[in-house]
Amino acid sequence: MIAVDGLGGDHAPDVVVEGAVEAARAGVGVVLVGPAAVLREALTRLGAGALANLTIEDAADGVAMDESAAAALRRKPRASIRVACELAASGAAAGVYSAGHTGASLLAAHAVFGLLPGVERPALAVMVPTERGHSVLLDAGANADCRASHLAQFGVMGAAFAAVMLQVPEPRVGLLSIGEEAGKGNELTKEAHAALAAMPVNFIGNIDAAQWFRGAADVVVCDGFTGNIALKVGEAVVEMMAAAVPSAAWSRFDHAKTGGAPLVGVNGLLVVGHGRATARAIANGIALTARLAEGGVVSQVAEVVGRVLK
Repeated sequence: MIAVDGLGGDHAPDVVVEGAVEAARAGVGVVLVGPAAVLREALTRLGAGALANLTIEDAADGVAMDESAAAALRRKPRASIRVACELAASGAAAGVYSAGHTGASLLAAHAVFGLLPGVERPALAVMVPTERGHSVLLDAGANADCRASHLAQFGVMGAAFAAVMLQVPEPRVGLLSIGEEAGKGNELTKEAHAALAAMPVNFIGNIDAAQWFRGAADVVVCDGFTGNIALKVGEAVVEMMAAAVPSAAWSRFDHAKTGGAPLVGVNGLLVVGHGRATARAIANGIALTARLAEGGVVSQVAEVVGRVLK
């Protein structure tokens, strides 16, 4: 059962409910979290009949995209994202999916799940297509400001995650910078280079953006500010090219196919989707959450991280 933030997203609740219904019809157990009356009305508007594997958990409030995450969660202890995380923490759900306020999702997961031992900051991990297959980018937006020690931990967490997701025994970890030489980059990048070199991971040094998309590394590490911009620029370029030159080949780069990014480093499973996610993207994000839960990804990453960062 996956707990879905029914009020999360630019087009909630209707688009979220539509995606949840699609996921449920595909066989994923879903519990929609939010004001029960509102969610039932959305189901009625969609003409969705009773589904055995789709239920509703009442939650009084949601966190609007323009609200302060911390202030909103203090004012709204029964916010839908908080209740969804509590369902997962209690074992009533295997994981959480939300396309809502990213900051609120991260704070709720941090507060309810807690961090894995040795982790100072969790990071959003996104699977990014490359010429050779896929790479894992982290952080994709959870931490705008980072220290070198955080990036070193992202390298460890990313390597553990990539080993499971990409089935690569020793993932190559690269540090995103403006050139491959160790002395290139800003002060954070230079310090992070030394910190990553001291970690027991297959660190290959700096890589630039061109090398990243050519598949030079299985794991690409950067701060969340840089990662989020890089990711959104890439998505925008793909969307622009797909509109100008329609081709089935562009579908490989469609972020809606994945549907979201897991938050790595917390002791629980949260997948965060785009605020503007479509129903298809939400259905795919819920399915991704279910696959990660079934694969025991959190426990596998926790085992590696606990051993390395203890």
